[in-house]
Amino acid sequence: MLKVWGRPNSINVQKVMWMVGELGLEIEHEIAGLQYGKVGEDWYKAMNPNSRVPTIDDDGLILWESNVIVRYLAAKHALGTLMPDDIAERARAEMWMDWQQTTVLPQITPVFWGLIRTPEAERNQAAIEAGAKGFREAFAILDAQLAGRSYILGENLTVADVPLGCVAYRWYALPVEHGAFQNVRAWYGRLAERPAFRQHVMLPLT
Repeated sequence: MLKVWGRPNSINVQKVMWMVGELGLEIEHEIAGLQYGKVGEDWYKAMNPNSRVPTIDDDGLILWESNVIVRYLAAKHALGTLMPDDIAERARAEMWMDWQQTTVLPQITPVFWGLIRTPEAERNQAAIEAGAKGFREAFAILDAQLAGRSYILGENLTVADVPLGCVAYRWYALPVEHGAFQNVRAWYGRLAERPAFRQHVMLPLT
């Protein structure tokens, strides 16, 4: 049976759990990370030397890095649907997944940490505002991609939507100026109708 280590409020764990939910997989989920500990213990570091979450064990195959895990699960259980089987389409999906990591996440991180995990008196407002501005600039690119599409690659959900969908929930739950991105809003509304997204991603920000 697939085993997943990670805390539910981690955006990277949410990616994996959303995919698990979309696939309808039975798993063993062990909460780990931050206040839950375990990630610094030797047995965990033997699996994931980064001492971070998520980590999975799929019948002896150990993987870490959330986007890799999402790709692996989709390719194993939903090749041709959630994971495109056309090599060009798959590359486009992975491009948007990596863009979330390299371009979008670095912008929202100071906003999230500043507003959610930092006491008000200690906040770096300039960093929060700069991150929010950069995030809106990035989401303008996503908004253009979603013009005329239900999902990032077309009319069906794929792995391309998973990392960015998790970020979108976090963005719209933060008390910031979100920007008038009609295509992103419509796409996000479709994600919010999916039971697995509601269960694993739409959680209180902590």
